[in-house]
Amino acid sequence: MANYYEILEVSREATPEEIRTAYRRLALKYHPDKNPGDRAAEECFKRVSEAYQILADLEKRQLYDLYGDAGLAGLEVGAFSGFEEIFSSFGDVFEDFFSFGRSRDRQDQPQPGADLRQRVVLTLEEAAHGLDTSIMVEHRVHCPRCGGARAKPGRAAQPCPRCQGTGQVRQSKGVLKILTACPECQGAGGTIEPPCSICQGDRVVREKKQIQVRIPPGVDTGTRLRLRGEGEAGTHGAPPGDLYLEIHVAPHPTFTRKGKDLYCRLQLSFVEAALGTAVEVPTLTAQTHLSIPPGAQPGTTLRIPGLGLTGLRGKAPGDLVVVVDLKTPCHLSEAQKQLLQEFLKLANAEELNQVEKMGG
Repeated sequence: MANYYEILEVSREATPEEIRTAYRRLALKYHPDKNPGDRAAEECFKRVSEAYQILADLEKRQLYDLYGDAGLAGLEVGAFSGFEEIFSSFGDVFEDFFSFGRSRDRQDQPQPGADLRQRVVLTLEEAAHGLDTSIMVEHRVHCPRCGGARAKPGRAAQPCPRCQGTGQVRQSKGVLKILTACPECQGAGGTIEPPCSICQGDRVVREKKQIQVRIPPGVDTGTRLRLRGEGEAGTHGAPPGDLYLEIHVAPHPTFTRKGKDLYCRLQLSFVEAALGTAVEVPTLTAQTHLSIPPGAQPGTTLRIPGLGLTGLRGKAPGDLVVVVDLKTPCHLSEAQKQLLQEFLKLANAEELNQVEKMGG
């Protein structure tokens, strides 16, 4: 089955507004009033509504992007039972097109600002110890000159004579009664002469802003940090959206992370593994001493408590886990060969002696 992005015919990088626009277009195409008795269109209508249910919700979309369908397990997600359920859930999406839903002038209603997402890449050291940093964010803010009033300071908007200030006109297309943006005022509900010289009547302008951020210790790939009020500007006094920082921890050349534990590999010679030894192993901050017991085998794990990663929200740190590898020498001197051959003879003799004892 096609994934939700394919169903809505958008890319994985689509903005919330692009997702909403795609849904409205496909909902109009497959709407039951436009396709009476067409079961295929009915199923398509339900599928695009289910896809919109996931991708329009920031948290569900994040889970779906990371884990696919498995990430939605346990959430209230599924096919809609009928059109009434879809209309009750997404009535605000349809009311611009169809004659059902809440009859209100959306142009004059407060609309919260859209949320934004931004990826932040950290080193393993930064993820372990936390980081005070600044990030550059580009978002829409209220025009600093007109404050969102659209008009040049001291001027006011005049109601549009065609739509009487509603911003919408009604058109009939077959069985559908469709509300569309007024062509006279482009849905604004009024005319501005002259418009604000900064935003040209759009109410908002794009702004780049440096934001100071404290990333706590212990974050991992997939951690999401919420910065309230740093998203897109709202309209008519509604609050702005939020900015979500999506953490990605880059691979490390020495350590592998598993939860709060750090894993590294230690190469020992045959002699060191057989006799035991004391070595220094790396941590994220310095070197630490580790005793290798005699007879260590390839794959033996040695755990050093507390030298892993700090847990989020002050939880106890994990461990450093050292995995033993054996390195076999490739170029032996004659003296080394003789010693190893002598060792092999002694080992074979000892093994034969043990067998004889067991048999006797």
